[in-house]
Amino acid sequence: MVEMRNGKKVLITPVSAEDLKDIKVGDIVYLDGSMTTCRDVAHRRLVEEGRELPVDVRNNAIFHAGPIIRPLENDKFEMVSVGPTTSMRMEKFEYEFVKLTGVRVIIGKGGMKENTERACKEFGAIHCVFPAGNAVVAATEVEEIVRAEWRDLGMPETLWNCRVKEFGPLIVSIDTQGNNMFEENKVIFNQKKDKAIEEISKQVGFIK
Repeated sequence: MVEMRNGKKVLITPVSAEDLKDIKVGDIVYLDGSMTTCRDVAHRRLVEEGRELPVDVRNNAIFHAGPIIRPLENDKFEMVSVGPTTSMRMEKFEYEFVKLTGVRVIIGKGGMKENTERACKEFGAIHCVFPAGNAVVAATEVEEIVRAEWRDLGMPETLWNCRVKEFGPLIVSIDTQGNNMFEENKVIFNQKKDKAIEEISKQVGFIK
């Protein structure tokens, strides 16, 4: 479901492809509901080893992140810091990951490429960027750590299934049409760079 709340566009899990069809690259959204941290080793276990995720992320969100967790009593945990991991590390796994899990919202840092573009377009998912350098702020938007799976992987790689409230801001970098903001911007920036180099070269051409 999508809800407008105090000027914010909030995605509420479970999220459907229909919910995401009008969301475009560059849009800013927030997330309520279920979000699970999931990065390199968990992707590898699913895609390469064929192991089923112990957390159901279908129509929910994953976060490419390695958080810092404080253990509490009675097998409870507190989120201390949860900054995004560079999403490109998961790029080679992401098409199969989305296909197998049905995840709807992928959150991380930096851009992704063809595998993720294809997954988002074929399966109705989006990739979003959480602004880097705000790991402690992100932790305050985690209401509860509901469960922790694959703890043998250690704190950064454990699947920390969380309940979040207005988690964001999340900048949409790949939409359900497969449009990719980072790749589109590269073309524009390279064009600007070539013109800038040409102009600078005229000014410093006297230097031998």
